[in-house]
Amino acid sequence: MPHSDTSSLLPVAESVHWAALGVMAIVYTIRLLWVFRFKAGKDRSAPGGSGRTDAKSAAIHSLFNVAMPWQMESTRTNVPFWISFVLFHLGVAAGIGLAFTSTIAPALVASPAVGYTVLALTGSAFVVALIRVARRSLLPHLRLISSPDDYFSLIMLTGWFLLGTLTQASLLGLLQGERWLAAFLFATSFFLVYVPFSKISHYLYYPITRWYIGKALGHRGSYPVVRA
Repeated sequence: MPHSDTSSLLPVAESVHWAALGVMAIVYTIRLLWVFRFKAGKDRSAPGGSGRTDAKSAAIHSLFNVAMPWQMESTRTNVPFWISFVLFHLGVAAGIGLAFTSTIAPALVASPAVGYTVLALTGSAFVVALIRVARRSLLPHLRLISSPDDYFSLIMLTGWFLLGTLTQASLLGLLQGERWLAAFLFATSFFLVYVPFSKISHYLYYPITRWYIGKALGHRGSYPVVRA
């Protein structure tokens, strides 16, 4: 793999990165096998809705509810918050893509079209993460419900976004040195091992829970909500 300079840390970082991915895959496989051991309970409520909705269509609607800010009051009345939510998670996706693509197809993330898109997304996510750290630290109701894992995960993610931004900048030639990539891969490796045991792993259960909730409420005829 061609790089602008030579570093003994980069090959080590790449090896650790793929080993950490293996650990994550094993832990998630065990978790999913355990979850699917239990059969979801059958809804004992009588069907409702007079044909307006059904369990399957409501489950699909529930699954994609996150992409419909008009469906929830918390996002419908606070669109900037929803935009920050989208930027934050797009930054996560861009950072994950950068970590893997930089090791198997570095020319792709070094191309201007892809590189500057990733740079914008990780940079935006870094700013959003800073705002989230401030909100969680300063707002009383958020401090009340926050655990040490919430603070640790968010602060680590903030640093990870920053490293991702610096790494992408170096791949575009805006910064010198491959040390940024090595540091980013080490940070990503830490997350790959840490995330399955933290609250960040909620995304693993998101599609399962949203499908079940939508199916149950659709069967009862109360979801999706109909507004006058």
